[in-house]
Formats: sequence, C-alpha cells, structure tokens
Amino acid sequence: MSRVVHFEILADDPKRAAAFYEAALGWRIESPEGMAEQYWLINTGEEGEPGINGGLMARHFEQPIINTIDMKSLDETIASVQSAGGTLVHGPNEIPGIGMHAYFMDTEGNMFGAMQAVSH
Repeated sequence: MSRVVHFEILADDPKRAAAFYEAALGWRIESPEGMAEQYWLINTGEEGEPGINGGLMARHFEQPIINTIDMKSLDETIASVQSAGGTLVHGPNEIPGIGMHAYFMDTEGNMFGAMQAVSH
C-alpha cells in the first residue's frame, strides 16, 4: 500500500497563514534556503511522534489542501492513475535531493500528489 507522507496548505497570503499556524498550533514554519519564500516547510512535531510534516505555498490550485503519497515508481503511478480514470495535472518535476513529484486529479475532482523519493 501507499501512504500519505506530506501535506500542503495553499493560502492566499502564505505569510499570514504561517503566522496563524505557528500561533494556533505551535508549528515551526520555515522557507528552505534558496526558495525565496515561495514554499515553506511545516514541522508539526518532534521526530518519532505520530503524524506527518507538510508545506505551505501560495494558492495556485483551487484545492486548499493537497496530500502527497509515497510511491516506489512515479512512472508506474502515472500509468496506474491514468488507467484508473485519473489525470496527470502537473509534472513530473524533480525536487533536488528529495525525489520526483507530480500532481494528479482523481475521478471525483480531488487533487493529490505522488512522490518517488531519491531512496527508492
């Protein structure tokens, strides 16, 4: 089975959203070096605790939350999603040092991401 490993929150004002989640939930939100505040990483808790971390970015898709699923082969996932009636929306794109990533739309109009980590 494939598991959700990352979430993304899309916001009209990412700085305002970051301030909200830091104050309301105690999350640590930081922009990785070189990202020029286009994408912020969200740390939701301590390593070893249940849960996943995520990202925060400007709203460029209509869906406000996107979950990303870990896959062993992104090429096989693209074929499988399309065979099941879904569509490839964006990508695949390389995330340097992380892996290959793409966004999909399921048969109900919900977006999700899939990632093949470098370690696969």
